[in-house]
Amino acid sequence: MQTKNRPKSIRIGTRGSALALAQAHETRDRLMKAHGLGSDAFEIVVIKTSGDRIQDRPLSEVGGKGLFTKEIEQALIDGDIDLAVHSSKDMPTVLPEGLGLTAFLPREDVRDAFISPKAKRLQDLPQGAVVGSSSLRRQAMIKRLRPDIEVVTYRGNVQTRLAKLAAGEVDATLLAFAGLKRLGLAGEVTSLLETEDFLPAVGQGAICIETRADDGETIALLQAIHHTETATCLAAERAFLAELDGSCRTPIGGLARLEAGEVTFRGLILKPDGSEVHEIESRGAAGEAAGIGARAGQALKARGGPDFFSH
Repeated sequence: MQTKNRPKSIRIGTRGSALALAQAHETRDRLMKAHGLGSDAFEIVVIKTSGDRIQDRPLSEVGGKGLFTKEIEQALIDGDIDLAVHSSKDMPTVLPEGLGLTAFLPREDVRDAFISPKAKRLQDLPQGAVVGSSSLRRQAMIKRLRPDIEVVTYRGNVQTRLAKLAAGEVDATLLAFAGLKRLGLAGEVTSLLETEDFLPAVGQGAICIETRADDGETIALLQAIHHTETATCLAAERAFLAELDGSCRTPIGGLARLEAGEVTFRGLILKPDGSEVHEIESRGAAGEAAGIGARAGQALKARGGPDFFSH
C-alpha cells in the first residue's frame, strides 16, 4: 500500500485507559507490519470520553454505550483523526451518519474471567458474598446463578477494579478475559466462566476500527489487517443487538461462531434480577450472518413481550 501521498501521519483515535491504548498500539503494530511502515508514520491521539469522566453512576443511568464513543466519533467527523479504535462491545448499533466500521482485528478469547481471593469459582463463593460489576449483563447472570449474592456497581478501568478487589471492597469481580490478556494480566484470573453457562456480551473480545465512510485511502490501508471471520460473527451479534435495541440499560448476551462456512449463534435476554431468561440458538450460512442475528433478536423480543425490558 502506497502512503507517500499522505501529507501527515496516520492519526489513530483512542480512549486513554491502559486497555484502550494497548488496543490502539496493536492496531498500529499490525498496520506497520502489513505495510512496512515505521512508528513515525502514526500518531496515537488520546480522547477523553464522557464514559471516562463519569465514574460515580452506573452507565445505564447516564446514556449507555455511546458514552465511550461519541467524542471519538466527533473527532472522526471533524477530521481530527483518521481512524478510531474501539472495543466492539462498547459500540452502539447505530453509528453517526458518514461513519462506518471498516475493519475488525482477530478476536481474542470471549470468556468472562472470575477473580477472587475468597473462592475458586463463582459457584463456590460463600452465602451473601459481594461481587462488583458495572455490567448489567454480568449482574443479571450472577443473580441467575446465585440469587443469594449481593451485586454492587463497580466502575473504573481494569487496574482500578483490581485494586478495589485487593482492598477488600468486594469479595469477587468479573472482567473480560480478552482485556486482561491484552494487558498482560491473565495471571490475575482465578477461573474462567465457560460460554455454555455464562454468555458474553455482544462483541466481547473483538477490536473494531471505525473510519469516515468516504475516506477510501484509510479504508484501503485497513483491509490488510481486516479479519473476515470476526467481521462475520460480529455481523450476526450486532444485528441481534440492534433488534433488541440493546444498550448498557439491558442485560443481553450473544455469541456467534463460524466453522466450515456456517454461523452458529446463541443469544439470551434476562431480567436485571436474573429471575427470567429467554435463550435462543440458530445457525445458517456465513453470508446470512446478519439475518441470522436479526431473526434471533426478533424471536426473543416476541418471547419476552413488550414489557420485558421495562424496569
